[in-house]
Amino acid sequence: MKTIWNTSKEFLINAFHSVGLAWWVEVVTQKPRCTYYFGPFLSSADAKEAIRGYLEDLEHEGAQGIIVNVKRCKPNALTIADDDLGERVDRKVRPAFSGQV
Repeated sequence: MKTIWNTSKEFLINAFHSVGLAWWVEVVTQKPRCTYYFGPFLSSADAKEAIRGYLEDLEHEGAQGIIVNVKRCKPNALTIADDDLGERVDRKVRPAFSGQV
């Protein structure tokens, strides 16, 4: 059962995301050549707390050359991958806000 704080936090995250003020974890990997966005988060502290889990998952999958940034943005796609021809491919996925609180 959701508490009032969780419901309020989810509302704020949605509001911040809609105007580009939500915090996101941006992870860029060299192998495979991808950019991943994880979020949105209400604060940079919340985003930083989640980094470890994302890195563990990517390392377990064999990703190499990992660079992490926490920033305010409004990504158009959650995964951007270079295909075998070097072209950028956006894999559009809608964020599931309810899983963040």
